[in-house]
Amino acid sequence: MAAQESPSPKYRRIADALKRAVATGEFGPGDRLPGENELMARHGVARMTARQALGVLTSEGLAEARKGAGVFVRDFQPIRRRSVPRLAREQWGEGRSVWAADVPDRELVVDEVSVGEEPAADAVAARLDLTPGDAVIVRRRRFVLDGKPVLLSTSYFPAGLVAGSAITRPDTGLGGVYARLAELGAAPARFREEVRSRMPAPEEADRLCLPAGTPVILIGRTAATADGRTVEVNEMILDSSAYVLEYDVDA
Repeated sequence: MAAQESPSPKYRRIADALKRAVATGEFGPGDRLPGENELMARHGVARMTARQALGVLTSEGLAEARKGAGVFVRDFQPIRRRSVPRLAREQWGEGRSVWAADVPDRELVVDEVSVGEEPAADAVAARLDLTPGDAVIVRRRRFVLDGKPVLLSTSYFPAGLVAGSAITRPDTGLGGVYARLAELGAAPARFREEVRSRMPAPEEADRLCLPAGTPVILIGRTAATADGRTVEVNEMILDSSAYVLEYDVDA
């Protein structure tokens, strides 16, 4: 007779029950979840087990712990990142930000921006067809939505191409960097994105205000002209609990 599989740990079963309660609307956005004492009494478990159960929901981005107040269902609505239409020329070519395509009815704010010239690291130089150490213009930004940091973005451009343009200034104007590249005769005609995931470095977790156990999504994008010249390398770090990546592809 085959041995039965061991049941899942108690904390996991409690967490699953809480997630079902959130999914069915028993606990709505902003509601306080049962605390450790209530879970201990209700399920007959130790404090550590109750704490682990609540920790599952916070690590998965479904809830957030507020110091001295308890654990609450997150009321943050995920961003739907529509990767294909956001990069279409009719978006940035008509003066709209590619970032605005993700949240048309909400305000995505850049609360940190720095622009400067740096020597190109080996990996960046290879993607821009430069020699390591060649000058690149680097734009670093942090994006905040509804008061929550959601994205860190670092873009690299060949300094010889964009020197003296608005790309070297914090405010690039309507249409952003792609509209400015078009004005320089280097309009992007093709984009390539690579997506992967990992746990954040301490500095990344701090800048994105991530709860423990939350992974990040990494998106590396290159923008190339019609003749194949790469004019931008963009490395993005996203709060995985804040984003839904959406791809529409015609068959």
